[in-house]
Amino acid sequence: MNGEIEAPANPFGLTGQDHWVVGGAGYLGRAVVELLARMGARVLCVDLEDKARAFVEGAGLGARVTASRMDADDAAAVGGYIAAQIAERGIPHGLVMMNCSSTSKGLEELGAEDFDRVNHGNLTATFVFAREAAIAMRAAGRGSVVLFSSMYGSVSPDPSAYESPMNPNPIEYGVDKAGIQQMARYLAVHFGKDGVRCNSISPGPFPNPEVRRLHPEFVARLAKKVPLGRVGCSGEIAGAVAFLLSDAASYINGVNLPVDGGWTAW
Repeated sequence: MNGEIEAPANPFGLTGQDHWVVGGAGYLGRAVVELLARMGARVLCVDLEDKARAFVEGAGLGARVTASRMDADDAAAVGGYIAAQIAERGIPHGLVMMNCSSTSKGLEELGAEDFDRVNHGNLTATFVFAREAAIAMRAAGRGSVVLFSSMYGSVSPDPSAYESPMNPNPIEYGVDKAGIQQMARYLAVHFGKDGVRCNSISPGPFPNPEVRRLHPEFVARLAKKVPLGRVGCSGEIAGAVAFLLSDAASYINGVNLPVDGGWTAW
């Protein structure tokens, strides 16, 4: 394409757009869904069982957010699910993949079946869902896909931060999150010419409220490893997601964005 692209009046606005958040009822997902709705988007909040419904109803988001039940691990069902949602809502402007799988097993106790199962839940499920959605977006000539990696897709855990009773972040999680970063690059290259962007976000330490309450010493150890001197708040992830979905990021493609307070900077 030659020539200048006219900048939108509000490049950060999402009004009139439709965005899907898979894993939207989780701790970080809830913040993402709420912010996208506040920014004017119609949002499809997808999660396991009745988690999305409970969150949407409890937060009073029904006017702009639709709760949906879907297990992204069920690869055979993804194509039909996406087609049904498009038939009802239209082709999405954005997709955020926040699905996650891991075990609580140590490296020496982790079995091959455990490793394969988590690989499927993180890598395969993300690939199948993101690819099908991007193919649909290609038909519209636009779209933004945001995959979720982790700081542990770039570095390994410091054992000193995980004194008992906390367990170091497991190896299968980190391996898969590293793969997510590369997946985003591949999808960015494959779909970029069709106007569909793909990027990944790598959150740093974002302990949920229960961990903060029950394990303040652990949270303090995490904070000491962050150049900003504190752990992250869920809204700080939501802002990064909204940016990558918006037209303000229209020339950002194939990037992994660390949102970690500088954790991976030293």
